[in-house]
This record gives sequence, C-alpha cells and structure tokens, in this order.
Amino acid sequence: MKLVFSTTDVPGRDRFDYWHSVACQNVTNHDSSPSCRPRFHAELRAGELADFKLVEFSNAAMTVAHNAGHAAQADPEEVLICRQGAGRLIVEQEGRQVLLEPGDITLLDPRSPYVAEFSPNSHLLVVKAPRRELEGRIGSMRSIVAYNLRSTEPTVGLTGEFLAAVPNYVGRLDSLAEGLVRNQALDLVALSIGTAMGDLPPNASTARLLARMRVRAAIEAGLQNPRLNASAIASTAGVSVRYANSVLADEHTSISRLIQERRLERCRKALEDPAQAHRSVSEIAYAWGFSDMTHFGRKFRHAFGPLPSEYRRARAARTP
Repeated sequence: MKLVFSTTDVPGRDRFDYWHSVACQNVTNHDSSPSCRPRFHAELRAGELADFKLVEFSNAAMTVAHNAGHAAQADPEEVLICRQGAGRLIVEQEGRQVLLEPGDITLLDPRSPYVAEFSPNSHLLVVKAPRRELEGRIGSMRSIVAYNLRSTEPTVGLTGEFLAAVPNYVGRLDSLAEGLVRNQALDLVALSIGTAMGDLPPNASTARLLARMRVRAAIEAGLQNPRLNASAIASTAGVSVRYANSVLADEHTSISRLIQERRLERCRKALEDPAQAHRSVSEIAYAWGFSDMTHFGRKFRHAFGPLPSEYRRARAARTP
C-alpha cells in the first residue's frame, strides 16, 4: 500500500483542507468537519488488488456527510466494504444507523447519501468492490447497507481478519492469486451478510431476502455442474422452485436466467485473465457448466457484444 498523504509535515492550519481533498479523490466525494482543525491529524494509504481499490486511513475525530449531490457523482459500479480497525465509527444510511467497533464490518452504497462520525484515533479499511459481483452474491445493495456485521460472530471475525490482511499483499501476488483472493473476499463478505441477516427480527421482507441469498449462494456453488437445474437449486436453498423464482423476481430475474448470467460472467472474467491465456475458450466454457459451444457463443455475444474469442483478443490487445 502506497502512502498517499500524511499530515505530519503539513502546517496545522492547512492539514484538514489537504486531507479533505485527498479523501475525496481516494474514497468518495463528501463534506466533512474536524472536531479540532488546528490539531487534526490523518494518514491515508491506497493500493489495488485485482479490481479491488483499497484505501486505509487513520484520522482524528471528524464528521462526514455524503449528500445527494455527491451520491449522484459516485461511480455506479462500486460499493464500499468498510472494516473498522481502531476507534469507533457511527454511520447512517437508508434510515439505518450502525456503530462500528474494532473488527466490525458494514457495507455502504456511494450512490446513496450517508453521514458518518469518526471517533478520535479511528482507523478504517475501505474496499471499493465491483457492485455487479457483490450483488450477484447477495442481491440488491439497498436492503443490506448500514447493517453491523459484528466481529464477535465467528464468520464475520474470519472475514474481517481476511480483509485486514489483504493490504499486506498488494503488489506481491500474480494475477491468478489476486483473482482468487478477490473472489474469496467477496464470498466471505456475502457469507457474513447472510449470517448477520439471520439474526435480524423476522419479517416478510427479511425472510424473502434470506431466501434470495440462499438461492443465489446455491447457484454460485453449483455453476460448474452442467446438470444444475431449478429443482436442485431450490432443494439446496430449502425452498420450493416456485418460491425461489418468486424471490428472484423481486430483482427481475429467475433461477435459469441467473444461472446463465453468473456462468457468462465467470467465463468473461476467465477470458480477461492473462494467467488463463493458455486455456481454450471451450475449456473455460465447459468448466463453468456450458455443454454446447454454439449456445455459449450466442449467449456470450448477446450479453457482451463480441464472440468469446473476439472478446479475448480485444482484451489482450489492450493489456500493456
């Protein structure tokens, strides 16, 4: 992780303004106010792993407001996975308020306003993750932002420790290893969310959300099986096929459509990966559950534009 900014060598009167500019560039646009401007101190480090953008920062007490104007300018392809390392952080988004203690995790949607209050000597890791990949595992972001994933729950504790270790390996792994770490991180976050949502007071919307997450998890786990079907997915998720399709319809999809979308996305990622350049297109397609190459090529072209082989050549040509 590269040190991007530190207030150590900045005059006291200028520290916060410099900090605010750097934080807006590296995290997301916002307004903020320090508890004590002359004594404000902060440090920010940043790096990338696969398509994760990692930002770690420590700071003195301050408040942050990400308003509707900021949200409108946010990258629509990103979500923020936040893991508190030290101090406390209070965040409010979508009508929910969460208090993060060291080790706790929450998700924020930069396309929606939020406010935050940082305690003195706060330390936070922000993982800017691809929205499509995370929502492919857990469903719509809106229903799960600003929930406290507490580190006292073993699954969340494991996830937090895994995320905290990732910055130590920025720039040290090959592309294949980075991809594996990235996928494992997303899977652990999704698992932690499912575990935490199970502890919420039961209601109709929560029950449907949990069922949808189980269905999505069952699909994700079975993508490599060419015989995967709606009955097997529903059975694994513990619901009927009709109910599984009903909860997925809340997000305008179905079991068969989601299986196809997730398989195509996995194939697309494999075709982009230089570490998998030795694998043929057919090998990749078969590995992710496709059994008919003509069908695969037609569906891939419909989803992404070019044929799989054309897509791979175009991506390789753009790689330095």
